[in-house]
Formats: sequence, C-alpha cells, structure tokens
Amino acid sequence: MSARSERAGHLLDLLAAEHPDAHIALDYTTPLELLVATILSAQCTDARVNMVTPALFALCRTPADYLALPQAELEELIRPTGFFRNKARAIRECCASIEQRYDGRVPETLDELVTLHGVGRKTAAVVSSNAFGRCDGIAVDTHVGRVSRRLGLTRHTDPVKVERALMRLFPRERWLQVSDVLIFHGRRVCEARRPRCAECAVRDLCPSAHLFL
Repeated sequence: MSARSERAGHLLDLLAAEHPDAHIALDYTTPLELLVATILSAQCTDARVNMVTPALFALCRTPADYLALPQAELEELIRPTGFFRNKARAIRECCASIEQRYDGRVPETLDELVTLHGVGRKTAAVVSSNAFGRCDGIAVDTHVGRVSRRLGLTRHTDPVKVERALMRLFPRERWLQVSDVLIFHGRRVCEARRPRCAECAVRDLCPSAHLFL
C-alpha cells in the first residue's frame, strides 16, 4: 500500500467514525425507484425528492408505467424538484431505454446503466452500488469533489477524474463508503462557503484547514 493510500484510508476511518450513520439519503424500495429518485435529485435536495416520490412511486412501479403516464401529469408530480420538464423527459427516455434494451429491468452494472438515455456515471454508480451491491465505481457529486480536493485526495475538478483518483486510493470494497461518508461530511461539516473546520475530526490532517480557521 502506498503512503497516499494509507493516508486516505486513515482519513476515511476517522470520518466514518464521525459519521457512523452515513448512508444514501434517498428513499426507495426498488432499483427503478432509486434510479428515478437519483435523476430527480439533480440540483435538488434529497429531502425534497423524498417528499415528491411517494405519490410518484405509488402510480409508477415499472418503466412501462412511466411511459404510460402523460408527460404533463409526470411534470406536475415532480414539479417541486425543479427543472421538472427536463427531468420528466429524462425519466421517460430512460424508461424507454430500459424497455427496449433490457426487457423492462434496470440493469445492474455501471457500464450497462450508463447506456441508458440521460444516465451519467454518478447516477449509474449510485444505482449499481446501492441497489445491487456492486462496486463498479464511486459516485462523485459536488460534496465528494469538494471534500476530496480540500483533503488533498485529488486536485481534479472534473468528476470523472476525481472518481478515478479515488478509485486508485481506496480498495474496491470501500468505494460505496467513500461516497456516503464524504457526502455526509460535506453536508454536515465541510460546507462549501463556510466549512466548520474547528469541529472537523480530521482538521489536523487537512491541508486546507488553515485557509478557513
């Protein structure tokens, strides 16, 4: 194990101990529900998505159900999540891909998921890891990217490059934990504008702490 990987593992251990409840915040019971919820979470809080999805999931249980639902009705159901027209279109096109390519079943692997219309690596990683227990990648959102850079785990700003850097630093079996823990830390402590470094469990190991203290 390299010194950089050893340091990264130590940081993750400390942060995991600080956030033992770290987990995906979206509510779902099936892979399709998680896929739809993740699409809705773009530029929207998970809490707001969770307020919208119960009514949506009660109506739509399969990709065919989403395709049968009129566009205007779907838009109205998801309106509170913002960008509802684009999101409704993305959900319907994604469901059409599932119907046409995978016989109505959400595929399990990241490589398969990114073939669905409108599904990027972050969404694919969320679904493959949480819904299917696979370790095909690391979901990199704004929190993961920001915290990774501040901790000196990467200098990249491009999410794909951040993901690759993290995948090299951490063993595959910890990839889901990396995403969950860094997201929780980014929301609770390492906030974008005013990180609470004085309360941070890894303050003494963070190369960015002096910038904010």
